[in-house]
Amino acid sequence: VQLVESGGGLVQPGGSLRLSCVASGLTLDYYPVGWFRQAPGKEREGVSCISNGDRYTYFADSVKGRFTISRDNAKNTVYLQMNSLKPEDTAIYYCMTNALLLPGRPCLPPPGASWGQGTQVTVSS
Repeated sequence: VQLVESGGGLVQPGGSLRLSCVASGLTLDYYPVGWFRQAPGKEREGVSCISNGDRYTYFADSVKGRFTISRDNAKNTVYLQMNSLKPEDTAIYYCMTNALLLPGRPCLPPPGASWGQGTQVTVSS
């Protein structure tokens, strides 16, 4: 099982990026999937998660109204569309399956999650 994140880069404040999480060895649609990020000197945090079947989504307060999460099952891919980017969005972004998504609670990675390399997002003028 492998998840590969891509789509990061350097963007000016107010710009947009679309991150992709492509899976091999499993069918992403069967699993809840989350996007998490870690900024230098900070703990990893849940940014956005989507339940299997797409019934529920979660967005951190800091990204609500700016980020959206979606799936393309034909491509076995989950996307994170990031608009109106801010310098505080600068971080390494990771995706993870089996995200713990409970109504009204922050999205969490599964215990013992094995993280990939992630994709760097830098928002700077």
